[in-house]
Amino acid sequence: MAFLRTLLCAPRGIAGISRPVLRALLLVALLTPSLGAVHQAALAQSISAGDAIQEIRIEGSQRIEPDTVRSYMAINPGDPFDAKAIDRALKNLFATGLFADVNFRRENSTLIVQVTENPIINRIAFEGNDRLEDEQLQTEIQLRPRVVYTQQRVQSDVKRLLDLYRRNGRFAATVDPKVIKLDQNRVDLVFEINEGDTTDIERIDFVGNKVFDDDDLRDVVITRESAWFRFLSSSDTYDPDRLTVDKENLRKFYLEEGYADFRVISAVAELSPDQEAFFITFTVEEGERYKLGKVEIKSTLKDLDPDSLWSEVQTGEGDWYNATLVDKTVQAIADRVGSLGYAFVDVRPRIKRDAENHILDLTYDIQEGPKVYVERIDITGNIRTQDKVIRREFRLAEGDAFSTAKMKRTEQRLRNLGFFEAVDIQTTPGSAPDKTVIKVKVAEQSTGELTFGAGFSTADGPLGNIGVRERNLLGKGQDLRANFTLSGKRSQVDVSFTDPYFLDKDLSAGVDLFHRRYNDVRGDNYDLSQSGFGLRMGYELTEYTRQTLGFRVSADKISDVDNDLSEAIQDEKGWTLRTTFSSDIIYDRRDNANDPRDGYFVSLSNDLISIRPDFSNEDFNLQTLVKGGYFYPITDDISIGISAEAGYIRALGSGNVRVTDSFTLGGQTLRGFESSGVGPRDADTNDSLGGQLLFDGTLQASFPVGLPEEFNVRGRAFTDFGTLTETDLESNINIDDDASLRVSAGIGLTWVSPFGPIAVDVAYPLMKESYDNTEWFRFSVGTSF
Repeated sequence: MAFLRTLLCAPRGIAGISRPVLRALLLVALLTPSLGAVHQAALAQSISAGDAIQEIRIEGSQRIEPDTVRSYMAINPGDPFDAKAIDRALKNLFATGLFADVNFRRENSTLIVQVTENPIINRIAFEGNDRLEDEQLQTEIQLRPRVVYTQQRVQSDVKRLLDLYRRNGRFAATVDPKVIKLDQNRVDLVFEINEGDTTDIERIDFVGNKVFDDDDLRDVVITRESAWFRFLSSSDTYDPDRLTVDKENLRKFYLEEGYADFRVISAVAELSPDQEAFFITFTVEEGERYKLGKVEIKSTLKDLDPDSLWSEVQTGEGDWYNATLVDKTVQAIADRVGSLGYAFVDVRPRIKRDAENHILDLTYDIQEGPKVYVERIDITGNIRTQDKVIRREFRLAEGDAFSTAKMKRTEQRLRNLGFFEAVDIQTTPGSAPDKTVIKVKVAEQSTGELTFGAGFSTADGPLGNIGVRERNLLGKGQDLRANFTLSGKRSQVDVSFTDPYFLDKDLSAGVDLFHRRYNDVRGDNYDLSQSGFGLRMGYELTEYTRQTLGFRVSADKISDVDNDLSEAIQDEKGWTLRTTFSSDIIYDRRDNANDPRDGYFVSLSNDLISIRPDFSNEDFNLQTLVKGGYFYPITDDISIGISAEAGYIRALGSGNVRVTDSFTLGGQTLRGFESSGVGPRDADTNDSLGGQLLFDGTLQASFPVGLPEEFNVRGRAFTDFGTLTETDLESNINIDDDASLRVSAGIGLTWVSPFGPIAVDVAYPLMKESYDNTEWFRFSVGTSF
């Protein structure tokens, strides 16, 4: 280039050629493709200033239409040959990611654009992966079949895969992408993986801790030292992200204990000399422990009495400072004030520190927050799940006043779907100071389930189970399941389908098909089979209140009745057509419906049952059941709960309530007594007849048993109480019936083992009747794989 500049600037010509002519010839030579598109564009102006482009010709395009290429360029026939415009067009074409190479050249008044398209990915495959399944790797990468292949995207996905393996403790893993060229400009992309060995954590040390010893702090962090019993866990493999969580857990732990000045100075992971293990060292500065001094509530909101909010305050003067309780109080006050009609509230804890006396004065300052509205909701990360499935769980919509409480409720609802392994909701500034953009990032997880079960229980004996379920059918959030169970005392086939938003309304609808057969019902020598279908519909009455309406038809048959059974059971032999109309209302504020530790619930169920013995005369029963429960966490690990239910069933008309329609009590509902061990009995045959009036309850404490947390073993101490009484069966049967209260007490263990949940309960009846059937031990185990 220096030589060319010398020629162009020479004061004289060369070999008799004048300087202007020489300059023109050299500029024309520079327009050839070999010098690159940028040089061509830069020189076009000097040679063609003022010339117009008569034609734009696209060469080399295969899948992409020439008109599409021209639209990306933003240059049209009639425009002048302009270096800046050509440079912009070049950048625009490369920015699309569709082209591997682009060149411009001019022929007379024609601008020729030579493009080389990036190939299309035909198939993505993984080779060499044993520890991680293809499905898990596929969800991690962003490339997909029928997407344009670029080297930059491939390298980005290689990094994602390596990060995934490192999170699983395999720092020696390597990923080598291979491209197999196919016809029609297609490629197969193969990630060749060498997983390497796991890099375990040999030791976790703490430096600077004086109040709490290393063993105490090792229980706080989720990273664990390598041990033989952690063969099913990844907590003892090094993960930088997990280390970040550990730093936050340490900070939270110390702040809950009153150490307001605590900080983690560093968290260092050192690889051992043999590169087979990590040594983790946390350096901390504990600081002093603080107590709370004066605690106040102040407000600048009009017509708001701060004294009315003291019931929401969980911190008091003289208590050790606890940052978690302060945060809970802030949220509780914000929710309470919001429910009073104040849309924009800003609650801030103001702390005045007395470092000499280690006292913190705390003021909850309530002010009117900035008026902010939701401008837009952006959702990313959902590859399979449709956008509407996520949006319908939002308690906020575009244009609504922003509410932190509603956003947290939205996050809770999205997590409860069970479709995502991670849900992250953030807010960013909008196009104006009073607008905000909500960004939702989700990470999908597998929603299909194929389970095989085997186990044993004292109630059913040996059992086997096969289940198929898809909880997010076609990405629409619909639930389809089929379950097949066979045990020593029952066989069962159930198929159900549920659409939680039927016709895109906040209305769930479902259908159930079932066939069930029970041997030795209630411990008596007769069989019961039930076949039929059901329809149901549910909808929300309020944010936490839901009603479900149902209709079910069942053809039931009692057979193989021993001749020495109660006459009441003998009279019910044969077929019965049973039609049930049901209504269930539940108000649920539990933190987890399956394993509640905090919150409460109340429910009311009513069933109107039409009964046609031998498909002839019609009788009706009305059944009402009220349930409730309250759960309270004493500490993070210990919680207590009390729950109870009361029910009544009565015949409408001249008939009576059949044995098979009556309530039962015992077994899991009243530990210490056999299944159907409590309630009216035939005094001559000792057969359970069931009852019409039911009451039972449980007071239970759940706690750890001192084993490492990853063992997933928890203990419980409980007392069960209840009674079952009343029957309107024929008076010629000699019936033992007493409304006295039965009470039992016991202890139990639950182990969520690799072989399934194992539950053991030992209970002793404290109050019982002489004709009750009791048991002191219950055991069950199952597995899914």
